[in-house]
Amino acid sequence: MAHFPPFRRLLRYVGILILSWVALSWFVVLVLRFVPPWTSAVMMERQLDALTHGEKDFHLQHHWVPWSRISPWVPIAMVAGEDQKFPFHHGFDFDSIQNAIDAADDGRRLRGASTISQQTAKNLFLWNGRSFVRKGLEAYFTVLLELTWPKQRILEVYMNIAQLGDGIYGVGAASDVFFHASPAQLGPAQAARLAAVLPNPDRFLVDRPSAYVMERSRWIEQQMNQLGGPAYLRGRQPPRDTERTRRH
Repeated sequence: MAHFPPFRRLLRYVGILILSWVALSWFVVLVLRFVPPWTSAVMMERQLDALTHGEKDFHLQHHWVPWSRISPWVPIAMVAGEDQKFPFHHGFDFDSIQNAIDAADDGRRLRGASTISQQTAKNLFLWNGRSFVRKGLEAYFTVLLELTWPKQRILEVYMNIAQLGDGIYGVGAASDVFFHASPAQLGPAQAARLAAVLPNPDRFLVDRPSAYVMERSRWIEQQMNQLGGPAYLRGRQPPRDTERTRRH
C-alpha cells in the first residue's frame, strides 16, 4: 500500500502528458488547416541526410502554391494514380489493406495500401521507415487530418509537399524544374507524369522517364478519363469498379 500513492501520481503525470500531446498536436493540425506549411518532416529529414553525408551540391526546392493556382488535372492525376477512393473514405482504405495482407500471406510482393491522407500525415509530421511506432503515429495524425481538414485541404497540402524528385517537393517546384511552366499550365499528360513517379521519386524520374514511368503515365491518364476528369473530385458517389493503385 505504501507504493500506491506514487503509482497514482505516475499515472496522473502520464495522463497529463498524453492529454498535452493530443492538445498540442491537434492545435498544430488545426493551424495548418489555414496556414500553408513552410516545410515538412520529410523535407527536414532529407536536408539533414544531405548535411550528414556531405552533399554540398544538394539544394532543396519547394514553394507553396494554393489550390486555385494549380491545374485541375494535377489533383485528379494524383488521385487516379495513388488513391482512387480518396473522396469517399475516411482516411483508410480497408479493402486495400486487406488485399495487401492477403498478398503477403500468399508470399507475393508486399505492396503498400496507404491513402493520400496517410501519406500526407507521414510526409508532414513523421519520418520515413516501416516501424510500428511510425505507423501508429501515422494513423493518429491521419485521424486528426480527416477530422479537422476538408478533403480539398488534405489534397492541396499533399500536392505541395509530396516528393517528385531528388530535393524537389511539391507541384510548384516540380512544374518549374521539369516543365518550365507554372502549375496552372500543366495539362493531363504532364500531371500524369508527375503522379507516375510518386511511388518512388528517387528511382523514377520525371525528366528522364523509363519505359515503366511512361506506361504508368498512360495508365494514369486512362484512369483520369474513366473517373470523369477533375469533376470526379466533386462527386458524391464512388464508382462501382474503382481500381485503386498501390504504392510499390
